[in-house]
Amino acid sequence: MMERAESGQKLYTRMRLWEFPDQYVIEPTDGSSGSPLAITRADGSMNVIDGVPECNALRVPKIQTIFGVVGMLKLVAGSYLIVITERECVGSYLGHPIFKVTSLKTLPCDHSLRSSSAEQKKVENEFSALLNVAERTSGLYFSYDTNLTLSTQRLHDLGDESKLLPLWRQAEPRFLWNNFLLEILIENKLDPFLLPLVQGSFQNFQAAIGKEIVDVTLIARRCTRRNGTRMWRRGADSDGYVANFVESEQIVQMNGFTASFVQVRGSMPFLWEQIVDLTYKPKFEIIRPEEAPRVAERHILDLRKKYGSVFAVDLVNKHGGEGRLNDKFTESMQTVTSDDVRYLHFDFHEICGHVHFERLSILYDKIADFLEKNGFLLLNEKSEMLKEQTGVVRTNCIDCLDRTNVTQSTIGRKLLELQLRRIGVFGAEETISSHPNFDESFKILWANHGDDISIQYSGTPALKGDFVRYGQRTMQGILKDGVNALVRYYLNNFSDGTKQDAIDLLQGHYIVSVSRDMSPPSQTGRLESVASFPLALSVVLIGFLFAMMSLRQVRYDLRHLFFSVLWAGLSVASAAFVRANGRIFCNRPRLHKPRR
Repeated sequence: MMERAESGQKLYTRMRLWEFPDQYVIEPTDGSSGSPLAITRADGSMNVIDGVPECNALRVPKIQTIFGVVGMLKLVAGSYLIVITERECVGSYLGHPIFKVTSLKTLPCDHSLRSSSAEQKKVENEFSALLNVAERTSGLYFSYDTNLTLSTQRLHDLGDESKLLPLWRQAEPRFLWNNFLLEILIENKLDPFLLPLVQGSFQNFQAAIGKEIVDVTLIARRCTRRNGTRMWRRGADSDGYVANFVESEQIVQMNGFTASFVQVRGSMPFLWEQIVDLTYKPKFEIIRPEEAPRVAERHILDLRKKYGSVFAVDLVNKHGGEGRLNDKFTESMQTVTSDDVRYLHFDFHEICGHVHFERLSILYDKIADFLEKNGFLLLNEKSEMLKEQTGVVRTNCIDCLDRTNVTQSTIGRKLLELQLRRIGVFGAEETISSHPNFDESFKILWANHGDDISIQYSGTPALKGDFVRYGQRTMQGILKDGVNALVRYYLNNFSDGTKQDAIDLLQGHYIVSVSRDMSPPSQTGRLESVASFPLALSVVLIGFLFAMMSLRQVRYDLRHLFFSVLWAGLSVASAAFVRANGRIFCNRPRLHKPRR
């Protein structure tokens, strides 16, 4: 177990929130001697005070227990404080308790709106409405004692001086979910209130192997540089930051040893997108293809700086739209491949199909030498480094969710077996499958990990999760995948645009401005457009349903042929209407301009 880093000033773990008519007061109640923090409800200004103000008939406060301050967001006129109102302990990370956020609350400091212009009030309402979406952000984790943004190896490499710094100063900025929200608190030097959050997943289990107890943890850390939802964030930006970039760390602790293995996933590192247009699978568009090699090089150089050697595994199809993306990825990687940077295309669907995922052993054989060379982290009971991880496998498919999670779980399984052999728990030929209880827990660990990442990016659990969870494809799993695919379609078109705006607002990717750029309104008006789509969609679905029912009755009564043609015609006409107006329904206007 790694030693606890004793920083100069501890975070407050429990506080009492006093909601006065003119201010909020946050009082530490965890036994520390900290002073309360007062936040003015007029403009969000902060200052530390000596004690909680007295209450009287005119100043009756609401009182609530909170467990952390997430940060503050300043909009056009008002500011909004976000706090944690409920938490759940989900396990421990290297001996320190880890908590999951189960409820957030936004506290408006917007009394100054009373004297604001009508335009300011309108824009403020548009932005503040997005905070209702932000309160439902899933997969947020934190620790009061250790830095969850850093892998075990990076924590081990921290110098003594760095370990004395507040947790937010130790944090890896790209995995610090509330990095932008903490800025105002940092300016006010409120270190005991500055709680770093990570978005991703935290899974843990303990199991017996013979007489030994093995503790296995799996952590996902989502990067905030190009954060977003599935269809609305694809590819890379010009700096090489990619969508859905996630660092997954698998940790095993046993007999005083600590072993860690890190993998990463992320969208293909060049500029491409899919414009939401109501089709089930919008066309892939490669943007400024001449820049692809430069963007890919920036991305790979960043990975090399952070992880060492890189092995990029591309799982997309080699034909169709995915094939065009694969061709561009392959071409772009030719300029950066070397002894320390390798690239492999593995057509997951062609080789594994929809059920033969055991054929991933073919892929593992191709990367085994890289894994053996670059290995994993291993610490002994004195926290001395016996082995260091010097490279990383980077996996991608289109979404970097389903095929990627199946593949990463397979690689994680192989590496865990190597680690247990190195520690001396497993024999030369012994595998995880040799221990049914351990095997089942390991599968569930990775299945839950994949579901968490998928929900945050696509809105549904991962597809192909039955193989990860049970080791085989099942009819129930295939049917569930069909339902989740339809749910993803709905969310992509009618929900994720708003969610994307909320993410961009919280991450500081856009500057709030009254004189923002607005897309031109539709000719029919927004209310009519929104109202028309559900009606048209209903007609499509009902039309096809009745058409199918009528066709089944044609052999009994020719009148049903007429009704089949009628219903089919209405369905096609409605579908054409929906398709033609899809961009009106799906692409809500951007409310703000990019942050420079």
